[in-house]
Amino acid sequence: MTVRAFTDGASRGNPGHSGIGYIVYADNGTTLLSGHAYIGSSTNNIAEYTALIKCLQALTALPEQPDSVAVHADSELMVRQLNGVYRVKDVGLKKLHQKVKSILSKAPFTVSFTHVPRSQNKEADILANEAIDAGLSASPLS
Repeated sequence: MTVRAFTDGASRGNPGHSGIGYIVYADNGTTLLSGHAYIGSSTNNIAEYTALIKCLQALTALPEQPDSVAVHADSELMVRQLNGVYRVKDVGLKKLHQKVKSILSKAPFTVSFTHVPRSQNKEADILANEAIDAGLSASPLS
């Protein structure tokens, strides 16, 4: 089984209040899983990587593992770094990049990364922004 995953991280300010969102579709187009979370103050790039990590962790926890995962993200930087086109220079991103690589080295499925325009990543973007809204409404200091 091949699944399509869409991930997104959002930050209001850079750094600023941040959230993550992901949604995974099965072969037949049904939603297999989704998630979102408020991650506090972060940069957009850290939020993007965090969304991917949470998505991969959720996929590896499924009782029935996919054979292949096609990840779609609107972060050109992250996709190019994971595809080896760009080097990872930022120390914080290096740790997250290594975490992704560690998860992938143990995952029972293959993964491909594709950059998509924001317009093709709407569902994950909505989830990430809902997470920020929920985090802000729960925070007495916002």
